[in-house]
Amino acid sequence: MGKKVLVVDDSALMRKVACDIIKTDNRYDEPETARNGQEALDLIKKKKYDAIVLDVNMPVMDGIEFLRQLKKDGLKERVMMFSTTTGEGTHQTMESLDLGALDFIKKPERYRETSGEEFAKDFLRILAVVARAGDTISYEKPAAHRSAAAKPADSQIVLRPKVSVRGEKIVAIASSTGGPKALHSVIPLLPGNLDAPVILVQHMPEGFTKSLAERLDSLGPISVKEAEEGDLLEKGHVYIAPGGKHMKVARSGSHTRIYFSMEPHREGVRPCANYMYESLIDTSYDQICCVVLTGMGADGTEGIKNLEPHKKLHIISQNEATCAVYGMPKAIAMTGLVNEVLPLDKIAEAITREIGTR
Repeated sequence: MGKKVLVVDDSALMRKVACDIIKTDNRYDEPETARNGQEALDLIKKKKYDAIVLDVNMPVMDGIEFLRQLKKDGLKERVMMFSTTTGEGTHQTMESLDLGALDFIKKPERYRETSGEEFAKDFLRILAVVARAGDTISYEKPAAHRSAAAKPADSQIVLRPKVSVRGEKIVAIASSTGGPKALHSVIPLLPGNLDAPVILVQHMPEGFTKSLAERLDSLGPISVKEAEEGDLLEKGHVYIAPGGKHMKVARSGSHTRIYFSMEPHREGVRPCANYMYESLIDTSYDQICCVVLTGMGADGTEGIKNLEPHKKLHIISQNEATCAVYGMPKAIAMTGLVNEVLPLDKIAEAITREIGTR
């Protein structure tokens, strides 16, 4: 039995494009389709799907309203958004991720783009994570009687003792699949007077990170922006790497600034958290608080391991029970370098405790 996928889109062409790609992968059954959110709701009340590929703009019931209805009805569906960068598309994508969608792929703007091998490869890679059809470890929340702290994976992790360090500090966060929603539970809870700047790599394509930054900036006291070339790092500010560019931090006279690179993808992504972490080797910071959140793969681990011989680190890993995908946090946790493994709702508090306020 293959995985069952429901494709929801009002465009017959895009339904065909998505279905044709899914049919090339023997991990999936013949995909089913719906033309709007209401049709999809009717179907999921009768049948269980492993993943839903969801358009945003549709008649009768659009994708955002569909996600709101799922939340209202307590339906735990695993959703991948078919998103656009036109008009309000990027803002709608951020809202959909906040409402529970796990990830998204940018919808081709022209039909010929849909026939490319790269698009199909990216589509299937993301779908595999959402549908749990690959090797990436994901986790559904345990039954109420089970304690997340008692999970074997967490209990096997050896934590490194904490070391107090005085001097200048910086926070460096890495996140991927499930990250935008996770970041909503971390960034807005950081104080505006945090005694360090925060740099952040969230795996996203070009055109979406600005909307993510604007949304996070509106939700809490700390200032959040999409990073720009030459930005001076200031305490109490969060800088998000733009989609499609590697972000590095470097000294510029007596200051520290942000710079970008168009070097090849690393770990299959650009921006890459490894690149960000390694750039901190030559900075003047006395301690770096590294935070690794939900995401597939292992981005962040190599960079932190390369940084560790040169700097005092405090490393926080999101625990398995609260991850959408337990890949990146597991990779760093299993190195033995991690100081804390925490549920998502405790991470902002831990960062603030470690960094302090002005």
